[in-house]
Amino acid sequence: MSEHTITVAGVAIDTRHWIGGERVASAQTFPDVSPIDGSTIGGISRGTAMEAAAAVAAAKAAFPAWAATSRAERARILHAIADGVEKRIEELSIVETTDNGALLRSHRRGVMPRVAHNFRFFADWLLKLEHEDFETRGHTNHVSWDPAGPSVLITPWNAPLMLATWKVAPALAAGNTVILKPAEWTPLTASLLADIAAEAGLPAGVLNVVQGYGSEIGDALTSHPDVRRISFTGSVPTAKRIAESAAANLTPLSLELGGKSPLLVFADADLDLAVDLAVEQYDNAGQVCLAATRFLVEESVAEEFTRRFVEKAGQLTQGDPRGEATDIGPNIHPLQLEKIDGFVQRAVAAGARAVIGGHRKDGQYYAPTLLTDVAQDSEVVQEEVFGPVLTLQTFATEDEAVRLANDTRFGLAATLATGDPERAERVTAQLVAGTVWTNCFFVRDLQAPFGGSRHSGVGREGGTWSFDFYCDLKNTVTSPNGWKNHG
Repeated sequence: MSEHTITVAGVAIDTRHWIGGERVASAQTFPDVSPIDGSTIGGISRGTAMEAAAAVAAAKAAFPAWAATSRAERARILHAIADGVEKRIEELSIVETTDNGALLRSHRRGVMPRVAHNFRFFADWLLKLEHEDFETRGHTNHVSWDPAGPSVLITPWNAPLMLATWKVAPALAAGNTVILKPAEWTPLTASLLADIAAEAGLPAGVLNVVQGYGSEIGDALTSHPDVRRISFTGSVPTAKRIAESAAANLTPLSLELGGKSPLLVFADADLDLAVDLAVEQYDNAGQVCLAATRFLVEESVAEEFTRRFVEKAGQLTQGDPRGEATDIGPNIHPLQLEKIDGFVQRAVAAGARAVIGGHRKDGQYYAPTLLTDVAQDSEVVQEEVFGPVLTLQTFATEDEAVRLANDTRFGLAATLATGDPERAERVTAQLVAGTVWTNCFFVRDLQAPFGGSRHSGVGREGGTWSFDFYCDLKNTVTSPNGWKNHG
């Protein structure tokens, strides 16, 4: 076995970058640590500006041929990648669970099948992508989507492969070449994706994977003049740095950022349903950008809602995410755990009450927490915690509920529980959010636009919106005159 290969549950993973169809090692490595038990999985090639330049050069060299590849052939290769993912769902699942601590059963049943679906969906959407021609004073307008060029995709650690392929699949389908930079805390499945793509026949240089820290390789990627698109999912502060870096070259950006989403529970709601939706916000140990972390509950049902919530949350099992019965695993990293606990302890010191939780457990596990007696302008209500920490506030009127829901700098999502369809229509029309769920949560379709308002992001992706971002749209206007020498 190569010195650059590590194994996770018998799965061999190359720790080097994938650049121009070849494995490339860096002079230094960084440790990849499992949040399950704090053990070091292995050393990962630590990229610098040199590897960034090489990856962009490879993507630039491969772009003309890939852009000229027919839609049908691009779609065929994307389906072949999906086939490769489906053949390795078990391997990808155990590797990703080891790397980021999310539930193994969720990876097997939902997340990794969704990875394959990402490729299939955008392959199929590509083949039907069109805009009907239209006339202007006898002239014909024809809209087309031209591949934009090398694209840098910077992806997060909370759902590494699924969120990476949510970007990689449409970028490749659009005819762009890609430089994928996974989060340094969860690099492993991106390396496996490079192998799967190569086995599926994706030409060398079309997909490149580089690893490392944002300050060492990320800045070099986002400031590169040959990069024509940048898509990033992560924190607001990092997004601001990326935007500054990209500004010099006017590189278009797509930013999917944080959230502080509300769950509005009205007195006319099915309380059992509302409680189920509320407990679901602990999914992935609270490390979900879309999570409705702020419960806004009508005063008349707040006591009963809280009683049922505490009972339901008490049935959750926290522990090793590889266990079939586990509901909540660890948080990703000691730094993140420190951040989560800091939010809670400062809130309690300011007068908040921990109805459940409010403390660390052994290792990198944090007890599912619900805080009450929190002020609207408090840090824990206004800022994204990104852990299993929820707050509960009450409201007296519909107008107050909407005001509280919209009173943060974010606008990623919102969830509404009500038994009145007219109220649902009134309230959802007033909520500032990219996605609103009524009496449900986390139902997502790749046909729908996805993104956030305010500090939750810039732009929308999904369906044709993804192609609008990854392409240069062209309108060709043709006069009916001038064909006199033809035919």
